[in-house]
Amino acid sequence: MNTVRLRVATYNIHKGVSAFGQRSRLAELRMALHRIDADVIFLQEVQDRNERLARRLAGDPRSSQLDVLASSGYEHRAYGINATYPHGHHGNAILSRLRIEQFANHDISDHMLERRGMLHAVAQLPGAANRSIHLICAHFGLAKRSRTRQADWVARFIEREIPPSAPLILAGDFNDWQRGVDAQLRQRLGMHDVFDQMTATAWIDRLLAWRRPVRVARTFPSIVPCLTLDRIYLRGLRVHGSRVPRGRSWARCSDHAPLIADLEL
Repeated sequence: MNTVRLRVATYNIHKGVSAFGQRSRLAELRMALHRIDADVIFLQEVQDRNERLARRLAGDPRSSQLDVLASSGYEHRAYGINATYPHGHHGNAILSRLRIEQFANHDISDHMLERRGMLHAVAQLPGAANRSIHLICAHFGLAKRSRTRQADWVARFIEREIPPSAPLILAGDFNDWQRGVDAQLRQRLGMHDVFDQMTATAWIDRLLAWRRPVRVARTFPSIVPCLTLDRIYLRGLRVHGSRVPRGRSWARCSDHAPLIADLEL
């Protein structure tokens, strides 16, 4: 079988609006996705419908946020609603240049005040007849106890539903700055993080290097990233490179910076 190379990214887009929700950032985000140029991108906090903002901007309340984002070159998509309200809804999404064969959204909320979800999709690999890759986009809770339970739910789902030999990408916003569920996912599922073999390049990583080797992707807040909230875990794939783009133009798009990885099957 020929080598398959993929670029993937995970990105929390803050519902496609500015810090206080007064301005749409969709145009900037669409351009950001074009610059990332990933084959598969895992998105969190996608507010696919916001009629209140659409009316304020004199837009069409029927327009879809995913329609705008997918127009940056993505033929296939999966979307899972995590939270609904009178003027709209938001959740996780996967935009893909690979054909998505099936997908399902799973509610992994730990309590009613914080709606969280896990979106699972199966996509067809290019140049590999009848060979699929499993894609999971997740958004974990803010409380440590919630994250622990959600990581256990995701791990049990993978153990039950995904064959150990199948290529798997688990990506998203894990809110895991203390790296608690990080060890749980690695040890239990035999997965590795895309930054494991990468050299520290951010100034804060170099500053802390005297204490211990630092191989983490700092993505939040995007203006001066210092917390490791966003991750890409792999099974059955090799990493050729990974990075977190930084700068004012990225900070204008969302409070998170995207995490990008080049992979090989």
